[in-house]
Amino acid sequence: CSAGIPFDGGLRCLCWKILLNYLPLEKALWSSLLKKQRDLYSQFLKEMIIQPGIAKANLGVSREDVTLEDHPLNPNPDSRWNTYFKDNEVLLQIDKDVRRLYPDMAFFQRPTDYPCLLILDPQNEFETLRKRVEQTTLKSQTVARNRSGVTNVSSPLKTTSNSLSEYEVLPNGCEAHWEVVERILFIYAKLNPGIAYVQGMNEIVGPLYYTFATDPNSEWKEHAEADTFFCFTNLMAEIRDNFIKSLDDSQCGITYKMEKVYSTLKEKDVELYLKLQEQNIKPQFFAFRWLTLLLSQEFLLPDVIRIWDSLFADDKRFDFLLLVCCAMLTLIRDQLLEGDFTLNMRLLQDYPISDVHLILKKAKELQDSK
Repeated sequence: CSAGIPFDGGLRCLCWKILLNYLPLEKALWSSLLKKQRDLYSQFLKEMIIQPGIAKANLGVSREDVTLEDHPLNPNPDSRWNTYFKDNEVLLQIDKDVRRLYPDMAFFQRPTDYPCLLILDPQNEFETLRKRVEQTTLKSQTVARNRSGVTNVSSPLKTTSNSLSEYEVLPNGCEAHWEVVERILFIYAKLNPGIAYVQGMNEIVGPLYYTFATDPNSEWKEHAEADTFFCFTNLMAEIRDNFIKSLDDSQCGITYKMEKVYSTLKEKDVELYLKLQEQNIKPQFFAFRWLTLLLSQEFLLPDVIRIWDSLFADDKRFDFLLLVCCAMLTLIRDQLLEGDFTLNMRLLQDYPISDVHLILKKAKELQDSK
């Protein structure tokens, strides 16, 4: 897997599910485990998306609802309405981010072949996430829960102007791939209130979902949503510390990992290390995004997927990522050694080499030279 998984026959989708500990190595257990997990995911949909909509429809039918125990102005923190409004804040942030997922590709705007029938069932149509977003008048500004630098410095490759009006609304009974991603992130946020949703998670779930939703095997493809959800949850369990601000300076936090990129570089190429130090180019200026988002914003999607083959196959869990970052630095060392601060920052924030095979080969050499 580390050397790149062939796409043929859905092999990559299968390998990723094993590497992300969703499927056990014992093949005989697969079908019962998949059934159990997919049923569990349907349960989440019913409880977290369908039920609140029905409850709201039932509560909000008449003016008398203000006299009920639970009403929209109820200050009680346990109030269902209170939870509902809090959820809407998170939902608006997710919505803003998933709509601009991979703008250079049409895939996420296209309708899925397997729309979620549970959600699109007219009986449950009280309030799908799409309706909730349309009805919520909360200003999205109030929900910008940014992880400093994750999106502000998004690479020119990814920037695009967008407004809601740019997207065609799909006819009833259809849903776009980005809406599926939105649902996955919303349910993750509900089940993990400690971290909820932080900008950048959309960039982690995107390549996973794309890979599973384009599986040539339709039996797997049909369950891309549930399978992505559990693989994303497992992956986040390994990298979530990068998203938690209070852990930044701890041993498991992102600052420690960024420093590790520089200490590895110092071992491998002391001249380049000293040059970056001298120009006061701190790793957080570029490595924050590289590490937090597993390089998903630095390259085009097919290349990101190829890099992830190697990252997921790393038995030391993402130590290889540090070497890939070092390889990226050493491959442009001549330009960095000649450049001034401004030029070098531009190189690092909009990385110039697009050949990921070259980068991975270099990372492997660095690994073998230990």
